[in-house]
Amino acid sequence: MTEVPAGPDPLDRLHRGLVHHIVNSLGWSGLRPLQEEAIAPLMDGADAVLLAPTAGGKTEAACFPLLSRMAEEGWSGTSVLYVCPLKALLNNLLPRLETYASWLGRTAALWHGDVPQSRRKRILHDRPDVLLTTPESLEAMLVSANVDHRAFFSGLRTIVVDEVHAFAGDDRGWHLLAVLERLERVADRQVQRVGLSATVGNPDELLTWLQGSGAGKRTARVVAPHLRERAPALPPPGEIELDYVGSLANAATVIAALHQGEKRLVFCEARRDVEKLGEALRAKGVTTFLSHASLSADERRRAEEAFAEARDCVIVSTSTLELGIDVGDLDRVIQIDAPGTVASFLQRLGRTGRRPGSKRNCLFLAVDEPGLLSAAALLLLWSRGWVEPVVAPPEPRHIAAQQILALCLQEHRVGDRLWRDWWGGLGPFGASAEPIVRHLIDEGYLDRDDGLMFIGPEAEQRFGFRHFMDLTAVFTAAPEFTVLSGRTVIGTTDPALLTDEIVGPRRLLLAGRSWQVTYIDWSRRRCFVEPVDGGGRARWGSVGFARAASYERMRATRDVLLGATPPVTLTRRAEGALTQAREASANLVHPGGTVIMRGGRDTNVRWWTWAGYRANATLATTLTSVADPLQRPTDAYVRLREDITPQEWKDAAAEGAEHLCLPSVDPRALIGLKFSVALPPRLAKATLAARLADLDGASAALREPVRFTTWNA
Repeated sequence: MTEVPAGPDPLDRLHRGLVHHIVNSLGWSGLRPLQEEAIAPLMDGADAVLLAPTAGGKTEAACFPLLSRMAEEGWSGTSVLYVCPLKALLNNLLPRLETYASWLGRTAALWHGDVPQSRRKRILHDRPDVLLTTPESLEAMLVSANVDHRAFFSGLRTIVVDEVHAFAGDDRGWHLLAVLERLERVADRQVQRVGLSATVGNPDELLTWLQGSGAGKRTARVVAPHLRERAPALPPPGEIELDYVGSLANAATVIAALHQGEKRLVFCEARRDVEKLGEALRAKGVTTFLSHASLSADERRRAEEAFAEARDCVIVSTSTLELGIDVGDLDRVIQIDAPGTVASFLQRLGRTGRRPGSKRNCLFLAVDEPGLLSAAALLLLWSRGWVEPVVAPPEPRHIAAQQILALCLQEHRVGDRLWRDWWGGLGPFGASAEPIVRHLIDEGYLDRDDGLMFIGPEAEQRFGFRHFMDLTAVFTAAPEFTVLSGRTVIGTTDPALLTDEIVGPRRLLLAGRSWQVTYIDWSRRRCFVEPVDGGGRARWGSVGFARAASYERMRATRDVLLGATPPVTLTRRAEGALTQAREASANLVHPGGTVIMRGGRDTNVRWWTWAGYRANATLATTLTSVADPLQRPTDAYVRLREDITPQEWKDAAAEGAEHLCLPSVDPRALIGLKFSVALPPRLAKATLAARLADLDGASAALREPVRFTTWNA
């Protein structure tokens, strides 16, 4: 990336009224490098991805040039869409964007599932200049009979996608791209696309993805001043400490004792752990707030507002507070075990160190050995400057099926030869979707008459509930019961907690408090509770795919077991636990390659690849002649036949390296692939198989030398 040449002051291109308020209302003496460099490309209409660490001023970097351009070019109607992955983030951003827009006599408004119908009617009647929303709400507007989408979006000029990396890595990203293509067709013009993101491993590819059908046709630029450092300091700056505490109860003891008088944000990887840790901290007299997706919006908002105003307190959260939601000035971030990605860690670390003179910091508390190894591996990757590339999931055929149905709902009737035009040739929604369209017609999801397609009876039956609302979201949520205390909604819980056979009263743990169930309304999926002292249980199921470790993460784990230690502060407990883990796994790792171990903890033969679940699932299917047919691959190993010989292994590995196979798919797993019912069964399985595979990781494992060994106790 080359240096940007010196030139005129970038602020000269911004609207004078905006500059006046930047200086006098915000009290800024100038703009940050990202904000300065974003002005020219955004004012010129280029597509862009703006990259900066957390709290790097990305929102202003996008809004100031776009508002200036809005005033300069006289945009009218709703000309800017500001899209976020979380409703809570939109709620948090609204006051700021309202203020910035008002400086130029413009307006901003909010539209998502929690916005009352009365406010939506006002928005339709008096269109705001900037609309903050989600992809699902945009889809709902396009298919709604109550929204004249052609009139509403007629003035659309620019779409800002905040936290774009959070979209691009899963199916919501494909859904967003497809909706953006349809919006361009509705607006009858090319629409500028601006993505905002924290640091990612592949910014150029992320920008190409965001451009959709416009990639290679429209001017585009990555704006990331911090990436121009030729040799960034490694390890990156920050006060990072790793401790081993052995249990969640011990973690509560450590958190209660450390950093008293400070504001601490604690991240857990599961809602159940948030509840258990929150309850334990309150029992120790710590002022504690909770935030996770199964708490009601009001409950989360009350917790986040109270936390923002308090000082000596803790808020325990899942990833809901990882993104840009403002919870005030933090002193400490504490992580239970480890987040799923280095990118997530960078987001969480960026919550601290915002005060002048303070440093970014994070304390890792590992509650078991796998958590310790996972944290050490993540910190090793972080110390090397590695961040995951953001890669869209392959073969989104089920999203193509959803989009074709949504288009027919939007337009009522669509030409059976014209539907592809709506997505401008965007790969998954082009010619490759023809078999899907034929299937939708054959199975009655679509009807066809005189060359026109329209919604059929099967789609009405499967997706027609509540005016096809289920068709607007591409993620599958586990069925949960709403929990109410009187008329106050506390959150939701897994129905299994309401059906398990128990002795004594049925008690739930939610919002860090115990509740006794007093009545269950099965037909409306609601349960009523009253507060009690202790004894509550928390549990949530999941629909979809469990998080699996990547090839890179497991290779870093192997490096840790071979002796590599991340350059962070380790407590004596962490050092001792790492030493024990290395001694226990000494037979399972080797610096010269992989290990095939016979015997040990059981009588199985295991190939310790340290290649991650997806690579191991690929290998298990590829090596059918030597792999155990009844196994379930893990992140670390593949189980082989007990009577395998070295020669059989050599022959199978040579054959496998030439002919890798996609993993086999259990049909029951398709429940996590929403809209898979609208696909031909073979395409649904092929879609899931492609997503479970890691061909590069499997190939790399097969190319490594292998040592045959027998367990030595």
